[in-house]
Amino acid sequence: MTVSVSKLTKRYGATLALDSVDLTFRSGEVHALLGHNGAGKSTLIGCLGGGTTPTAGSIEIDGVVTEGLTPGSAIKAGIAVIYQHLSVMDGLSVMDNIFLGQELHRGPLIDRSAQRLRASELLGRVKSSARPDDLVGDLSMGQRQLVEIAKALERDARLLILDEPTASLSARESEALGQLVLQLKTEGIAIVYVTHLLEEVMRLADQVSVLRNGRKVWSHTIEGIGKSDLVTAISGEQSGFGVPEPVSPDAPVVLGLSGIEVHDAPPVDLKVHAGEAVALYGLIGAGRTRLLETLFGARAGARGELRVDGQPIRIPRDPAEAIARGIGFVPSDRKTQGLFPDFSALENTVLAVQRHRGHGLWRSARWERELFTAVASGMRLNPSAPGLPARSFSGGNQQKLVIGRWVNPASSIRVLLLDDPTQGVDVGAREEIYRILRQEAHTRQIAILFATNEPEEVLALGHRCLIMAQGRILREIRCADSSPEQLLDIVHSAVPSAPAGVR
Repeated sequence: MTVSVSKLTKRYGATLALDSVDLTFRSGEVHALLGHNGAGKSTLIGCLGGGTTPTAGSIEIDGVVTEGLTPGSAIKAGIAVIYQHLSVMDGLSVMDNIFLGQELHRGPLIDRSAQRLRASELLGRVKSSARPDDLVGDLSMGQRQLVEIAKALERDARLLILDEPTASLSARESEALGQLVLQLKTEGIAIVYVTHLLEEVMRLADQVSVLRNGRKVWSHTIEGIGKSDLVTAISGEQSGFGVPEPVSPDAPVVLGLSGIEVHDAPPVDLKVHAGEAVALYGLIGAGRTRLLETLFGARAGARGELRVDGQPIRIPRDPAEAIARGIGFVPSDRKTQGLFPDFSALENTVLAVQRHRGHGLWRSARWERELFTAVASGMRLNPSAPGLPARSFSGGNQQKLVIGRWVNPASSIRVLLLDDPTQGVDVGAREEIYRILRQEAHTRQIAILFATNEPEEVLALGHRCLIMAQGRILREIRCADSSPEQLLDIVHSAVPSAPAGVR
C-alpha cells in the first residue's frame, strides 16, 4: 500500500496548520514524523484518518485520488489511526472492543465463539498477554494499546498511524511495542510513527520527515544520519522572538517548592524569583503538567512545602484556594479547560477578579468595561470587542483572553503557571504573547513557571530552564547560555521513557 499527500493544505481562519505538504508512506516502511507541538503533525494525521477535511491538496491511495475522506471511508481504505488518547471502551471486554461495530454473525446472531477464536489469534499476533474476555479497564496502558492495534488489524489496516505511542508506556512496554512495529513492517504494513523520542526514531524508522509551522522542512532516509541531524532539522534557525530582561540577583523568591511530592513521583525542589520566568522543559511524559496542576489545586494527594512570597502555605486543595493564595494557571487546552467559549470576551477577562468590585450581588458594568479596555489595549486584542463570544476569536486572541484573566490591573496574583502557553498559536500571536508575559513578569515582579517541550519557547520566555524527566528535575540551565540545538540534545539524552500516565 502506498499513501501520498500532495500539496496538502489546511487553514483555520488566519492560521495555516498545513502548508502545501508533500509526503509518501509505503508498505513495509516505518516513516517517523517529527516536529514541535503546533508543527502540523496532528492536522496531517487528522486528514489521513478522515477526521479533518483539507482546505486544498489531495490524498492518493495506491495511485487513486480519494474524495471526501471520512473516518469510515479511511478505515475501509485500510488506514487506521491509534491516537495517544486511546478509544477503547473500558467497560467492555477485549473481544467486544475488537469487534465493536464489525461483529461476526452466524445467521442473525452474533457468533461469539468465532469472535473469541479470532480475538485470540489477533492477540497472539500483537504479542498481547490479554485474553478475549478480560475487561479492558483492568488492563495496563500498554495492553490497551495492543487491543487498539489488534482492532485495526481485524479491519485489515494497511497503513497504521501511531501517535506518540510510547508517551504513557513503561520502558518494558515501549520496548515490546517497538518489536511489534518491526514485526508489522515485515508483514508489509506501512507505519507512520509520530514521536518526540529520537532514540525510537533511530531504532525503528526507515524514513524521517520533519514538519515545522505546517510545512515539511526536511525528509531523509535513516541511513547515514544521526540524532544531531534530527535535532538540527527539528529546531531549525533560532527564532527572532527576543529574550526577557535580566533578573536582579537580589530579587526575592516569590515561589518556593521544597520536597513537593505528587503521588509516586520523586520530590521536587525549585525557586522562582520576582520578575523571573522559569521553564520546565522535557518530553511528553516528563511530569511537567502534573506538577503545574498540583500547584493550582487541580490534582490532590501531594505533600511537601510550598511558599509564596516567603510565606508557607498549604498545597491548594482546589483552584479556588490556589487563586486565593495568589496563584493563577493557564492550561494547555484553552478550549476545554481555560476558555468559556460562549461567554463574551469581557466575561472571560473579568471572571477571576469580579469579587474585587461590585456591591453585594450587583456587578459594576462600568468598572468591568474599563478593565477590559485596559487588557485589550495592553495585549493588542483583535478585535477589541467586549461583547463578542470568545469562540469567535482566533486561537492567539483566545489565549490572550485566558492570560488577561490573570494579568490585568485588578489581579493580585503573585505566581502565574502556564502549560504550553502558545500551543496552537501562530507565529505572530506567539511573539505578542511572549512580549506580554515578559512585560508582566518584569513590571509586576511576579513569578512565572511554565511548561513546554519547544526549545525556542524556552529561550524566548525563560531566564532559567529546568530539564525534567520521569517527574524529577535532572538539570538546571541558564537560558542565555544555551541554544535550541543544545536543549534538544540535552533533553533527548535524558531518561527516554516515563511512568505510565505521567505528563
